Amino acid sequence: MSRVCDICGKGTTTGNAIERRGLAKKKGGVGRKITGKTRRTYLANLQTIRARLNGGTIKRIKICTRCLKAGKVVKVVKAA
Repeated sequence: MSRVCDICGKGTTTGNAIERRGLAKKKGGVGRKITGKTRRTYLANLQTIRARLNGGTIKRIKICTRCLKAGKVVKVVKAA
């Protein structure tokens, strides 16, 4: 199972986690200095939902919250 949205294809991205030390200039210091950079991953906000697809079939899919909020799929609610 990959961490990718089934609608738009949004997945994990990589970036840097930056460590800093010192006091900010606006707080009276000489500024913040970078003391280290390490790689990190940013995970997409994916939700597993039961959705009604084009043919009327109900299937579990992984969808990002942006697609869910935009109404790109019809969420199926279990009858109580």
